[in-house]
Amino acid sequence: MVNSVDPRLGTVRPRAGAAAGYDEGLRSYMLSIYNYMASGVLLTGIVALLFARGDENSLAAQIFMQPGFLKYIVMFAPFALVLGLGFGINRLSESAAKALFFVYAALMGASLSTIFLVYTGSSIASTFFATAAGFGALSLYGYTTKRDLSGFGQFLMIGLVGIIVASLINVFLQSSGLSLAVSILGVFLFAGLTVYDTQKIKTMYYEMQGSEFLGKAAVMGALTLYLDFINLFLFLLRFMGDRR
Repeated sequence: MVNSVDPRLGTVRPRAGAAAGYDEGLRSYMLSIYNYMASGVLLTGIVALLFARGDENSLAAQIFMQPGFLKYIVMFAPFALVLGLGFGINRLSESAAKALFFVYAALMGASLSTIFLVYTGSSIASTFFATAAGFGALSLYGYTTKRDLSGFGQFLMIGLVGIIVASLINVFLQSSGLSLAVSILGVFLFAGLTVYDTQKIKTMYYEMQGSEFLGKAAVMGALTLYLDFINLFLFLLRFMGDRR
């Protein structure tokens, strides 16, 4: 079946006769992405809770509050793995990509277990549910909107780089004002990225429809939305979290 290209959007769109079939395929594709993403978030939460059990005697306390290199390994292992997954996706099988995604989610759980040492459990739970509600609404908008959001991509990437640089600078400055500014910008940035990434994932489905890469693209789409969710949660936690 032949597809036509919409030159205004630069995306592949189905002909009218194929619309129903393509829409059903798109719904199935997006559902698989959300299932992967939700499973990854759930795994992260379970691992974080297990590491944080016992407060002062917890694995999190033993790893992150003691001298040594182990805490740095746990902190940076997820970053190294996500880089490997991103750059090596073309050489990986679909099953290997899925396995690495869930390994990454588990490592993130170990790394994020420290939030239970800083914030109360009730405030973490309330922030999580607020994030889930906001993320769901934002992603739904990105999926349903007819507005082309591709022009925002470069602006959002510049904002992301800016937040990373500002956060690194504040490691040395320890400025509460800069920390507040970064947190506010972080919430808006990842809210925008959630909308933008959802539409981008939807657009890429039409470009890769029928290709062997589609399954691996679903894993990468889940990883993208997972990162949006986790970062949105962490920035919101700075506002909503009650410190111990």
